[in-house]
Amino acid sequence: MLRFACTGSRPEPYAAGPSLQLDLRVTEISGRRVHTASLRVQIRIDPRRRRYTRTETDKLADLFGATHRWGDTLNPLQLATVGVMLPSFTGSTTVPLNVPLTYDLDVAAGTYFHALEEGEVPLLLLFSGTLFYAGDTGVQVGLVPWHEEAEHRLPVTVWRAAMDEHFPGCGWVRLRRETIDALLAYRSAQAVPTWDETIERLLKVAHR
Repeated sequence: MLRFACTGSRPEPYAAGPSLQLDLRVTEISGRRVHTASLRVQIRIDPRRRRYTRTETDKLADLFGATHRWGDTLNPLQLATVGVMLPSFTGSTTVPLNVPLTYDLDVAAGTYFHALEEGEVPLLLLFSGTLFYAGDTGVQVGLVPWHEEAEHRLPVTVWRAAMDEHFPGCGWVRLRRETIDALLAYRSAQAVPTWDETIERLLKVAHR
């Protein structure tokens, strides 16, 4: 029988894109030797398990609606589903769990992370998979029960550091190709040196 705990988190500096690395501690409580296990880990954000500042509340309005509706709309958000293979162990072992991130504000998890100023992100890890362990007559095969889970309080600073590895001090917005072509044409015609200045000029025109 396996039990799970998430004991730490940090940015993954060598990933091709923004990623977190979670420390997943797995304990076999019956004393049998685990030969290996193939785990599937579903990671969710549980937004009900933290408080929000006024600024954060305003930024989350597009995601959850007005605050008087949050009792109905503040539901878990899917962050990622990842797989990991456990090594052979007796007792307990700790393995790294790599979790890809996105800064796409059209994705609910990206919008949620972007809105937070400080504190922690309440994560819930749900487990399933196949377990190979030493039985009385040789190798036995079992399933990891669906009810097995673990919680983790991910510091917002860890998420921000993971994003800054790839987008230092920046965000990311998805646009249609036609919109990008129009922006490129405007930037070229006006000889604007950066994308930031291009958007700033257009915003000034819109606010006149």
